[in-house]
Amino acid sequence: MKNITFLVLLFTTVVTAQTDLKIYDIIDAVSEDRIKADVKTLTEFGTRNTFSDTISDTRGIGAARRWIKDEFNKISNNCNNCLNVFYQKDLVTTDMSKRVPHDAYVVNVVAIQKGTKYPNRYIIMSGDIDSRNSDGSNFTKDAPGANDNASGMAGTIEAARVLSKYKFESSIIYVGLSGEEQGLFGGAGLAKYAKDKGWDIIGILNNDMIGNITGVDGVTDNRAFRIFSEPVPANETERQRRMRRFYGGEVDGISRQLARYVHKTTKTYMPEMNPMMIYRLDRFGRGGHHRPFNDLGFAGIRIMEAHENYTQQHQDIRTENGIKYGDTFEHVNFPYAKKLTAVNAINLASLASAPATPEVVGIGGIVEASAKLKWSPVEGAKGYKIYWRDTTSPTWDNARYVETTEFTLEGIVIDNFFFGVAAVGENGHESMVVFPNKIMR
Repeated sequence: MKNITFLVLLFTTVVTAQTDLKIYDIIDAVSEDRIKADVKTLTEFGTRNTFSDTISDTRGIGAARRWIKDEFNKISNNCNNCLNVFYQKDLVTTDMSKRVPHDAYVVNVVAIQKGTKYPNRYIIMSGDIDSRNSDGSNFTKDAPGANDNASGMAGTIEAARVLSKYKFESSIIYVGLSGEEQGLFGGAGLAKYAKDKGWDIIGILNNDMIGNITGVDGVTDNRAFRIFSEPVPANETERQRRMRRFYGGEVDGISRQLARYVHKTTKTYMPEMNPMMIYRLDRFGRGGHHRPFNDLGFAGIRIMEAHENYTQQHQDIRTENGIKYGDTFEHVNFPYAKKLTAVNAINLASLASAPATPEVVGIGGIVEASAKLKWSPVEGAKGYKIYWRDTTSPTWDNARYVETTEFTLEGIVIDNFFFGVAAVGENGHESMVVFPNKIMR
């Protein structure tokens, strides 16, 4: 009996501790030179303002988005047409915002790599196509937008190049979003499109500025990056809000679980990196293209550099008092952009290789010495991991692997911890953690 118990424990350790060697190959395949070349090309369109020229082949957002679409098509040609590439667009008008100087279509460039097993389940990586100068409504003056956000767009294209060489169970979307600077129009359009199409969105990794390492705070850091996430869904019900008051979950919404997933995956495969989870939707009082997805109830986070330089954001190109203003090519750190692109690629690969999350996770154990959990089975799951953490901890610090759909954690008092459950596939990849959404009495 002791030998059997030992073998079970050993098997559990192997299943839960293994890493996928292809993830290391993905990291190695990300090319600094390709990212650098793509950022250079994007800056050479002069301006990519949402309302700039759409006819020219060399200047304006029209030329930029056609080039991006061509790059996605080239990638698709190299993987036996594995990408479905198309434009998704919505009309924006002057009555929608003071930032809209004239009516125009906001056009996103979408490339979908269909999953082999769950084609309607999607994980998304986005970068922004558009750029701006000091006046966001000025669509004629130069706005190279090297870091903001050619870096994120180039990273998205590079992730597509690397991951298109593999097959995944779930679908991956690589997208260039437009209209960010005038009101997050591109993200809003694609989020609604996804909702209307009935897409099952795992989450969106919004990349906005992933190429600067020296901030206005005087700090130079090529390893730290920020992960912004909101605490709970914006469209939660009143009942869900009331339940949180008694059962917890103030920092355990789906976007926060996505942030924790990225943190964990990065520390597992790229331990030299320093992911910083920021407990806020975005930077103070500001917004990004993950927000429209959050607004519709999808998980979404923003990945970006840790130390910003505001003299190089939203600025006309000029020199004042010895300071060079403007978001130009020479300010981008490409080894760092490569690292953050790899962070995205490994998380896309991990999530697209994992089972779905349990839909229902019940918890009980009120006034008892043990916590009891029971959850709905997940198709394709080999087993499950029960996670728990101190209520003040930002990360899931304790786990138990099981191959049942219910379990009692003996001696773990429900009052002292937060709990969650993730599904684990045959390949060892895990879903995001699900915080309990049902009380068992």
